Amino acid sequence: MSKILFVDDDKHLAAVASDWLIAEGHVVDVVNDGKEAASRLEFYPYDLIVLDLTLPGMDGVDVCRQYRSGGGHSPIIMLTGRTEVEQKMEGLDSGADDYLTKPFELRELSARVRALLRRPKEVVSEILEAGPIRLDAKAQKVTRDGNEIRLLPQQMLLLEFFMRNPREVFSSETLLDRIWSSEAETSPDTVRVHITRIRQKLDEEGKQSFIRTVHRVGYCFEPDRDANT
Repeated sequence: MSKILFVDDDKHLAAVASDWLIAEGHVVDVVNDGKEAASRLEFYPYDLIVLDLTLPGMDGVDVCRQYRSGGGHSPIIMLTGRTEVEQKMEGLDSGADDYLTKPFELRELSARVRALLRRPKEVVSEILEAGPIRLDAKAQKVTRDGNEIRLLPQQMLLLEFFMRNPREVFSSETLLDRIWSSEAETSPDTVRVHITRIRQKLDEEGKQSFIRTVHRVGYCFEPDRDANT
């Protein structure tokens, strides 16, 4: 699961591509203006940016340069409807990691995204385990002691994030930034409700929850917390 910013003034293309990426398990924010994209990149964390070269307000090259000059390091795929080598070179020279010429196949977009998000195997393993809990990120399936536990999509993303970052404490605000689209109407109560429901489905009576509440700070996933109270 990764959080992606998709920037294109073609609203139909952006909607289709974002729906495709969401179906593959990503969280996607969509903006249609270069200045808004630059503002989002200043205030929100993203794992990857898909950025059109030609945008209203501020073109993709300037957005990319500003992001890189400000210390932004997330990979960028530059979209362009132009075929001239010079335009592609301009995008890459501004700090983009890859480019994709429009129109493109959604499967190719997926392949480029996967390639840029690829990390050491232990980080991107599709199978995550914590005691009796096993999460298959690719199949979107969770089991406990071999018994399947059905989670809603957002609950699945939240649990996956916790399991990939064990023993780290995250505030509600951080979890909202990482797991939910920035356009979604959310609050710290949103996180609390989802964690409560995960606990109801995942925990066993008489044992502590894997997700610990850190008073006035946030939440922490502890893989070895499944012990008798």
